[in-house]
Amino acid sequence: MAYVPGVALLAALVVGCSAGADGNANGADSKAGSPTVTPAPPGKYLTLPAPCRAVPRSTLKDLLPGAAELPGDQQDKVFRGSAAVTYDTDRKVGCSWKSDAPSATRSLSIDFERVVSYDPAVSDDDRADTVYAKKEKAAGLSSSATPGPPEEKDKKGEESEGSEGSEESGKTKDPAGADATGSADPSPSGSSSESGQDTDGAPGSSSSPEEALPSRILDNLGDAAFLQDLPKRAGSTAQHHSVSVVFRTSNVVVTVRYAEQPALITQVPDGRELQEKAQALARKLAEALSE
Repeated sequence: MAYVPGVALLAALVVGCSAGADGNANGADSKAGSPTVTPAPPGKYLTLPAPCRAVPRSTLKDLLPGAAELPGDQQDKVFRGSAAVTYDTDRKVGCSWKSDAPSATRSLSIDFERVVSYDPAVSDDDRADTVYAKKEKAAGLSSSATPGPPEEKDKKGEESEGSEGSEESGKTKDPAGADATGSADPSPSGSSSESGQDTDGAPGSSSSPEEALPSRILDNLGDAAFLQDLPKRAGSTAQHHSVSVVFRTSNVVVTVRYAEQPALITQVPDGRELQEKAQALARKLAEALSE
């Protein structure tokens, strides 16, 4: 009679242990199976190009007039460029060039930023898109608004995109002259005799090419792109005109800056030429990255 209860007790212990083992196994399986979200895919680019070799010498000769006429050593120094200081060449690199010609000084710089997301639920591309969107917003632009033809924008003024967009656009076009550009044009048609100073580098000049070339979103360049035009009038000094083209391709954000400083205060930089050449270089860089 004492043996039977012992057998029953032993059987109960065995069943209990088996149930506990199964319970742990099931618990482990449920825990292991709960994070079934597939990690976001990595970006296309794992490294960055050598920035000072990213622009062909023939392109530099076109962008930096006067450099090709310099003596050999000076010419090589200009075309060699100056690498930006960086602590991780796999994440961010840049290079700049500058050429002084009798008529004007031209400067060029390019920057590559490879964006990496440390959140497994967010892809590198999505994180890079966030970085790009911040730059676009800082330029006073919005990719959700489709820009109209340049001529139409010139007639209506920047306030055609809304008072808020107009205020931001004025600030980014001429940060140093916010008093001249930050206020909205009271004339709905944008009189050239008064508003010409807000849109181009020559006050009162209605035929200047800068008028029809506002900052804007660009199509067919990387995954997203915009152009920021920054003409600057500095009173008694020569006028300075800078153009930036920023684009994103996968998880890399590229910035091209191209500027001209005339030697004489009576000279006005050709904003149309600066924009065309900056865009052409940006497209070359995008093509090189995609190869």
